[in-house]
Amino acid sequence: MSQRIVIVDYGMGNLNSVKRKLDRLKADSVVSSNSEVILSADKLILPGVGNFGKAMENLTKSGLIPVLNQLAFEKKIPILGICLGMQLMCESSEEGNAKGLGWIEGRVKRFSVSDPFKFKIPHTGWNTLVLHQDSPIMKNIENQSEFYFVHAFHVELKDPILAINTTNYDYTFVSGFQKENIYGLQYHPEKSHDIGDQVFKNFIEL
Repeated sequence: MSQRIVIVDYGMGNLNSVKRKLDRLKADSVVSSNSEVILSADKLILPGVGNFGKAMENLTKSGLIPVLNQLAFEKKIPILGICLGMQLMCESSEEGNAKGLGWIEGRVKRFSVSDPFKFKIPHTGWNTLVLHQDSPIMKNIENQSEFYFVHAFHVELKDPILAINTTNYDYTFVSGFQKENIYGLQYHPEKSHDIGDQVFKNFIEL
């Protein structure tokens, strides 16, 4: 039986590339900002490229935060946050000095690199993952696999045991986490070719 994946439209970028990737994988998916459609989801994706503070402002104005909380903690459906979507799951961010959804204990910090000429910010391009624990979203993904990144901020977890991936860019940062049904990935599987397809297949099969 097909399960409907809803891609949450909260006024930020990168929705259509996620939708196109799911279409190619023959997944039943829809992009929506409608609370009734979102509540009917079997799985949820929070994608996003943009400003943390503006994103939280949009979510607040749309009235979607209680809906998202219900899906995360009452219905406990699988939820995947990508890039900004991952960061929004945390408690706060230095970007916009804003509070997040608070699903994950941690904060979002701007990169503070030792040499800004060598380590350009945003961190853009292909980089490798170190896998730290088994997670269903990482099924058939090998250690040191390369994924595509575009971000100037990264997550700092209060409890490092939640990290499923880390990546090094001047220093080591959390590039993936899982807490029960909640998954966050800093990289963009929708821009990561075949290896990204595998991540989405894993999410579809949860």
